[in-house]
Amino acid sequence: MTIYPLESLSRDEVTNAVDLFRSHHKNKKSFFSSIGLQEPKKSDVLGKKTIPRVIELTGVDEEQDGGFVALIDVTGGKVLSSTRLPLDTQVAYNYADLGHAVLLTKSNAQWLESVAARGIDVSSEDALALIQIDPWPAGGYAHDSIPAGHRALRCIAFLKEDPTDNGYARPIHGLIAHVDLTAGVVTHVEDSGVIPMPTASGRYDCESPRAIRSDLKPLSITQPEGTSFKVVGNRISWQGFDVRASVHPVNGLVLHELSLEDRPILYRAALSEMVVPYGDNDPMHSWKHVLDASEYNMGTMINSLKLGCDCLGEIHYLDTHQVTFEGNPRTIENAICIHEEDYGIQWKHSNLERQTAEVRRSRRLVISSVFTIGNYDYGFYWYLYLDGTIQMEVKLTGIVGVSAMTQATYNPSQSPVIGENLSSPVHQHLFCFRLDWQLDGGTNSLFENQIELMPVSPQNPEGTQFQSVSRHLTTESEAIRDNAPHVSRNWKVVNPASKNKWGVPVAYKLLPAASPTLFAQAGSQVAARAAFASHNLWATPFSEGEFSAAGPNTVMHAGQGGLAEMTAENRNIDDCDLVVWHTVGLTHVPRPEDWPVMPVEYTGFHLIPSGFFDKNPTLDLPRKCDD
Repeated sequence: MTIYPLESLSRDEVTNAVDLFRSHHKNKKSFFSSIGLQEPKKSDVLGKKTIPRVIELTGVDEEQDGGFVALIDVTGGKVLSSTRLPLDTQVAYNYADLGHAVLLTKSNAQWLESVAARGIDVSSEDALALIQIDPWPAGGYAHDSIPAGHRALRCIAFLKEDPTDNGYARPIHGLIAHVDLTAGVVTHVEDSGVIPMPTASGRYDCESPRAIRSDLKPLSITQPEGTSFKVVGNRISWQGFDVRASVHPVNGLVLHELSLEDRPILYRAALSEMVVPYGDNDPMHSWKHVLDASEYNMGTMINSLKLGCDCLGEIHYLDTHQVTFEGNPRTIENAICIHEEDYGIQWKHSNLERQTAEVRRSRRLVISSVFTIGNYDYGFYWYLYLDGTIQMEVKLTGIVGVSAMTQATYNPSQSPVIGENLSSPVHQHLFCFRLDWQLDGGTNSLFENQIELMPVSPQNPEGTQFQSVSRHLTTESEAIRDNAPHVSRNWKVVNPASKNKWGVPVAYKLLPAASPTLFAQAGSQVAARAAFASHNLWATPFSEGEFSAAGPNTVMHAGQGGLAEMTAENRNIDDCDLVVWHTVGLTHVPRPEDWPVMPVEYTGFHLIPSGFFDKNPTLDLPRKCDD
């Protein structure tokens, strides 16, 4: 049976790929970082060619380099290539790396001595088991003791009162182990001084001693006649929308071939990269700027979602199949949640003269996944609306980074207090989404729109008039842009060859949220490695292989291959196969309400039809009002 080129990997394909790799990669012990479908050429998919299923398998072995990237044709049963990466750009960390770093840290005599100096018991395995180690990427600011190109991690630690405790409540402050994974040693133990450990509980589970609300009545969402969407494989159809959803090792939740009423809109839409830079001067945090998507392979950290908790209503789930670091297939059930939600009023008007009203209700299709990366949890929610709007919403929750503090060390402008002897550093979460356009099936152009005030004149005597002004962005350098909410700035993707009933080219509007850009100075390692976050908008002509806003294989890299390098030639983007890169995010100034677990914060953007239809496309909605 022929498998559609963009269908998700099966469990059998994972097993077959690993077996084929091992038969080719003999006598080498490998630890795998990720497995995923190597997406076929866009032109081949659109040309409906017969395409073999090729799987990309990454990992490390005893070779002291950046690891391997293997391409395996599971259709033809052969290894196509196995490429070794250089030391300065390595495959993502895997669970073997993280576990090895923990073991090396807990067995280091100097580190144990420093922990004991803080009054913490390290005399037994049971005592050490209560110490939680969090390995962080070492790229950008690797310690001087780490030879150039060596694979490295920084390990910070926390103390749990028992195995079920929230370890983040008790940071072992001032202590960092620098781990050289390549050499298999802790090269340096950084001890910036003892800060007394907070003693207050950080528990947030229902079993913790607290009164639980008893006055919330059941809220049921039912669809007695079934859902309005259909799912076949990973293809989803709903109210004229057609789209495929899958999970990518780096990009997480991916949408492919999104169309509406058989009119293409996006070929591919997904997170490309994200960065979490910290603004605190404390040596425990000043170096932090993790590229969560690519350094950790965010897609491998996807949650298995639960009905009634993560998703509510009549749900359809999609599983995803991955690989463990040992090479075994791993199925994450319920990785993608698909359901419908009521979304209030779609449109309404009351006729005061006739004392009548017409109102229609909106609903949306939700396609979502949640990923846990260390202390933070990220939910990615694609919403499709009845009027053709497409929304991406990122939900941020989990546990904030923490510092133990005293009155002498308290630094409220960079690390506000959130609990007893506990503060949390200011930081950012910046997400770059790659939007590969295919609007109405043709080549596309990019325009910037904003409001301009009109000068005082006889036609505008009081200076109250303003107008919408559009500027055609024709090169990559012109398309490097920032949000400007004070002038209602937005961007339009236009198909010049497709015109609506009114003779205007069809378009979709990118409506940004009020998002910051990267605060790190331009000359910093953070800015070099996460250059994509320095602006809210970039645009490029489509080129096979250009998926990564920060460049591929970012472990230990210095920023090569990212958007700044991609756009250096200042290519033409007028009337082309257009890719738009949009960075959204928020700056988190922590508050007591964020502890011990953070209520959801939101960021994202909307894609809104603008001349894509000739009139309101929801006039045909049925009236559902009670008489």
